[in-house]
Amino acid sequence: MAMTMTQKILAAHAGLESVKAGDLIEAKLDLVLGNDVTTPVAVDVFDKAGFTKIFDKDKIAIVLDHYTPCKDIKSAELCHTARTFARRFSITNFFDVGQVGIEHALLPEKGLVGPGDCIIGADSHTCTYGALGAFSTGVGSTDMAAGMAMGENWFKVPSAIRVERKGKYQPYVSGKDVILHLIGLIGVDGALYKSLEFTGDGVAELSMDDRFTIANMAIEAGAKNGIFPVDEKTLAYVKGRFPREPKIYQADPDAEYEQTVTIDLSALEPTVSLPHLPSNTRTVAQVKGTPIDQVVIGSCTNGRISDMRIAAQILKGRKVADGVRCIVIPATQAVYKQCIAEGLTEIFIDAGCAVSTPTCGPCLGGHMGCMCAGERAVATTNRNFVGRMGHVKSEVILASPAVAAASAVAGAVAAPTDL
Repeated sequence: MAMTMTQKILAAHAGLESVKAGDLIEAKLDLVLGNDVTTPVAVDVFDKAGFTKIFDKDKIAIVLDHYTPCKDIKSAELCHTARTFARRFSITNFFDVGQVGIEHALLPEKGLVGPGDCIIGADSHTCTYGALGAFSTGVGSTDMAAGMAMGENWFKVPSAIRVERKGKYQPYVSGKDVILHLIGLIGVDGALYKSLEFTGDGVAELSMDDRFTIANMAIEAGAKNGIFPVDEKTLAYVKGRFPREPKIYQADPDAEYEQTVTIDLSALEPTVSLPHLPSNTRTVAQVKGTPIDQVVIGSCTNGRISDMRIAAQILKGRKVADGVRCIVIPATQAVYKQCIAEGLTEIFIDAGCAVSTPTCGPCLGGHMGCMCAGERAVATTNRNFVGRMGHVKSEVILASPAVAAASAVAGAVAAPTDL
């Protein structure tokens, strides 16, 4: 039976020769992920279910990245629950303040996920690891609890949408523009419980950081997962990081897809998503000059070193506009150190930015950048729902690091070429 990449990975982890869309299967897991928000709920479920052991202390990762360093008593209590559980079972991959990074940047960096893996995480953007050719998806905390105990999870095998890329980028266009454009085309439910499988000659044009960004936001189109083929760039990325032999799966030539969407990279322009849905896309040229109060550059979507470099390139020798707050958040400690080593941190500070330790804080309105009623932000984050970054009457415009940095300087939505 012909299968897609996702279906082949699921079949292998279920011990089956083949699967088809709609099948219910039980698949073995290579990694189970939780954070400081979702792990405490999973721990409660774990204990109430009567579980007394975990399936593998090396195949669970707990990353305290949302509210740390703890912003209040409640967040401190959540982190205490997660720390206690990690100590109780001697969980190897536990990341606390000082070692923590934003989970979906940290796990690939640490080599904890890789090609051919089957991964669940109690965070919707766990689909990020599809950039490495893995099946990776977000689940609820109940599934996380079961996964930690049993090392397996139930799945309904998804059908697939093929997204073909062709051409090469124009200047200041990146993976963020690609995924925003795609979500604008198909909508926030256009890939509901489907696998977005990225193919075509244009894939080779995409850096690994671009692929992480695109896979990260597959969920914003409703997808169960997003996945890229494993190529030389993938293998170069995991070499020296990923301790196991990569397992490479390729879609069959006659694999069945519900539809094919073609994106010409050379035709893309810098793109933003206006409030209050990621699908509410416009080119920057269409909304240039929209006033803003805040800019956030970072998150699991765009906090990697390439994101920091392009932001610094635009901010170098310039100042953040009066009345605008610009917050820069390297996604991991390694990225933070590299920013310092390359002089990027100095550029950010000289431009008038606040530079934070790694955190998800502002993305979900947690801390380090909450907005009040009437304020508007340009952010490199992944969601712009009502109240996402603070008050329900605040607004978030999603953008690439290049557009975010240019907007910080202009004091309004702008492209780098507008400066």
